[in-house]
Amino acid sequence: MKRTANKPRRSKPAPPLSPEHLQPRGLGLPDSPLPQLPLRSITRNPLLMRSRLGTFPRDASHGDLVELLSDDGTTYGHGMFNPRAEIAVRVLNREPKPPARSWWAGRIEDAIELRHDYLKLPDVTDAYRVIHAEADGLPGFIVDRFGDVLSAEVFSLAMWQRAAELLELISQRLETKHLHLRTGPRTLEQEGFEGEPESTEELPESTVITENGVRYHVDFAQGHKTGFFCDQRDNRAFIASHAAGKSVLDVCCYTGGFAVAAKVAGGASEVTGVDLDEDAVEVAKRNAKLNRADGRFVHADAFPYMRDILSGGRRFDVVVLDPPKLIHSRDEFEDGRKTYFDLNRLASQLVASGGLLATFSCSGLMSADEFHKIVCSSIPFDRRGQVLYTRGAAPDHPIAAECPETAYLNGLILRVT
Repeated sequence: MKRTANKPRRSKPAPPLSPEHLQPRGLGLPDSPLPQLPLRSITRNPLLMRSRLGTFPRDASHGDLVELLSDDGTTYGHGMFNPRAEIAVRVLNREPKPPARSWWAGRIEDAIELRHDYLKLPDVTDAYRVIHAEADGLPGFIVDRFGDVLSAEVFSLAMWQRAAELLELISQRLETKHLHLRTGPRTLEQEGFEGEPESTEELPESTVITENGVRYHVDFAQGHKTGFFCDQRDNRAFIASHAAGKSVLDVCCYTGGFAVAAKVAGGASEVTGVDLDEDAVEVAKRNAKLNRADGRFVHADAFPYMRDILSGGRRFDVVVLDPPKLIHSRDEFEDGRKTYFDLNRLASQLVASGGLLATFSCSGLMSADEFHKIVCSSIPFDRRGQVLYTRGAAPDHPIAAECPETAYLNGLILRVT
């Protein structure tokens, strides 16, 4: 999917922090008192911007645990400090007692209990999110499980420093065998550091996971994010439940998640997937073959591909549109908004009368209301759209009530006539 537009110039990022700031840290408390950082204003959001903070303590270094002070000088809580970042503090607790190793272990245990005891995910899959950053009380740190592999993505310098020990605790609890660790896509710009991917020596290049009876390859070397999008699990099952005997087009299909589920679990008559990532398309073909399913997967730009189909008169009973993140910063909002509109305008025209359009946005800077407006306004005047369902991420990707940024995935299911 290629799209060009005039974009504001970005200032060149400062050089990355020196390697000494990336050295691993333990989860225990330091022997010396914690540096103290006063708050200018109180908020429940665990992501504290520099403007909310008082004078930075001189004895605090990059990644340090700091004590946060209220206006009256009493302890407000504790957080991880990075003077290089705009989000200068990521709050861990709001208690007088600082978070020791037992606190970290407790956060991990609580997260696993949600996935195992409440959601009962191991009954339907061996691939799920174990830690969802702020929503599980561990800001800037996400971990997915893929069978015997833990795959982590880190967005915070302080969490990068502590990732090895955190992953070891999770691995011991879940009895996994392999670890894969990587940084988020913009850690240099946002946190001031770059980290090389790390993994256990025996980590396989890929593994096979099972989700609701459908098998998928997860490629750790070439895959995006942690390797597979577990957040769409329930949405894949939903589409499969409406796919029996239907033709399905999966636009921006990545490794064919929706298409393969529709064919294997849903009994679709035919499925077609298209993506600009050639490596992902090859994995999609492997996923279809893995499940002994027929499917057509095309390496192509979504815009000209949909235009060609439209001009050829072909229509599909179900069209899924799940593009990659289009808005990474507020500077990109307008361009991203227009791209979402154009994609949905084309996709909605490819839906056969009475068929379904399932459309998604993973751009956290776009609200659910804004996405709803864009999608509804994109329906052509000669078609009628009916919003049947609003969708989001699977519940192993919970939304933190105090951190709206964790509500990043928005979806709509429309009937188009």
